[in-house]
Amino acid sequence: MFCPQCGTSQAEDMKFCKSCGGNLFAVRKAVASRETNEKFDWSKTWVAEMMLSEEERKKRETARKESLGETADFKRYKEIKEGVITTCVGAGTMFFLYMLFQGIIASGFVESSVAAILRVLWVAGVIPFVIGLGLVFNGLVVSKKQVETARRLQSGPSPKMLAQPAKNTDPSLASAEWPEAPEFGVTENTTRELR
Repeated sequence: MFCPQCGTSQAEDMKFCKSCGGNLFAVRKAVASRETNEKFDWSKTWVAEMMLSEEERKKRETARKESLGETADFKRYKEIKEGVITTCVGAGTMFFLYMLFQGIIASGFVESSVAAILRVLWVAGVIPFVIGLGLVFNGLVVSKKQVETARRLQSGPSPKMLAQPAKNTDPSLASAEWPEAPEFGVTENTTRELR
């Protein structure tokens, strides 16, 4: 046996480590009993995750995102924030490049053909500027609709959906006698129909 504290090899009959004085008897007792005060939760294993229904997976994913603060409102806010930052970086890049190259041109040590190129290189800052504007637009317009849809789905069915009468379809009747088409799929109750 090896001491768990210092790692030195010990005889099996030793109660205490001869190097550090660690309690080897307690270690042997814990290893032999294999009992813990904690109960094992099978629902947190990868096997249980594989067996979950799609609905339960979605519930758990939503709960995880909410615990991390990743709600639809938060994502929208984050997207708008990233768009504003990217737009500012693009504007700053354009201004910096324009001022830098105008200073180089004004020094007089640049040929006229090179100066023509340097006058338009500030346009490279337009790319992050436009990307940032696109992110802001998406956050303000498109994501707003997604947030509203998510809120409606979370609040439950609308009064319009609750007011609809239940369809009266009795699966025990022959299909020709049904007052309305059933809500189930084509493959449901096929065994009854094939008898």
